[in-house]
Amino acid sequence: MAFCRNCGSQINDGTMICPKCGASQNMGGMPQQNYNNNGYNNGGYPNPNYNNSYDSGGIGWGILGFCIPLVGLILFLVWKDQKPLSAKAAGMGALISVVIGVVFYILAIIVGMGSYYY
Repeated sequence: MAFCRNCGSQINDGTMICPKCGASQNMGGMPQQNYNNNGYNNGGYPNPNYNNSYDSGGIGWGILGFCIPLVGLILFLVWKDQKPLSAKAAGMGALISVVIGVVFYILAIIVGMGSYYY
């Protein structure tokens, strides 16, 4: 399967016009590049026409992942291929929340043990 040079949607190999956006896939005899859903071709080069505006990676996903780490982990796993920036934000929020929770738990144990001996 190939991907449209303009919108990044999946199209059949050899398709000359994208059925989704109507863009021509022939670029003057140049070989057609196949781009994946993240806007990169098989060689790892970005598609210059790829519009990634739906994946803003906003701080809201990080805050949600921080407040509810399980949701952040699930969003990271589900979105890591389709929305890598949003997935990273949700995953980082979840990771930071878990690390802070572990640190507070260890501190609570240390403080509790210290007060036990006095």
